[in-house]
Amino acid sequence: MLANDHLIVGMSGSSGSIYGIRLLETLKTTPITSHLILSKPAEMTVAYETNLKSADVRALADKAYAIADVGAGPASGSFRTRGMVIAPCSMKTLAEIATGMSTNLLTRAADVTLKERRRLVLMVRETPFNRAHLKNMLAVTEMGGIIAPPLPAFYTQPESLQDIIDHSVGRVLDLFDIDNDLAGRWDELRDGRLKPR
Repeated sequence: MLANDHLIVGMSGSSGSIYGIRLLETLKTTPITSHLILSKPAEMTVAYETNLKSADVRALADKAYAIADVGAGPASGSFRTRGMVIAPCSMKTLAEIATGMSTNLLTRAADVTLKERRRLVLMVRETPFNRAHLKNMLAVTEMGGIIAPPLPAFYTQPESLQDIIDHSVGRVLDLFDIDNDLAGRWDELRDGRLKPR
């Protein structure tokens, strides 16, 4: 298994399940093998926010794991990957990662990603942040993780919610050096290659 061919995608229970779903959809168009870990609260959020069932989301991944299966591949540092993204990342999941608590496969895989010095990107979803949230984000950053809230950019003049979602997902893919055309590039807009809508 080549590390650069594999990416772990986690989805926790905060609002914003569409980010994880769109990430999985996009990865299907790349040579990257996606490994999905879907928490129980994430399954509930998918049901609240979309017309999909959790089985539909799992079907988007190349491989899906049960949240309680702490013996699965992603729980081990010998399972080589490009890294891991959690989209969306709840404050509970963030807190577990920040404190080294591994109560399930999702947080264990994140802990392994950090200990192996691989890229961990958390699309944290909460607002406003309280002091505990900010301290946990700082702790993860100091451990080498990347906090990447899905914040919209408006220089591309998005015309739809899908445009805004795609931009955030594209920027996350950029962090893993995965080619994509989801995120409008500032230099393309500035140089006239990306036309404002």
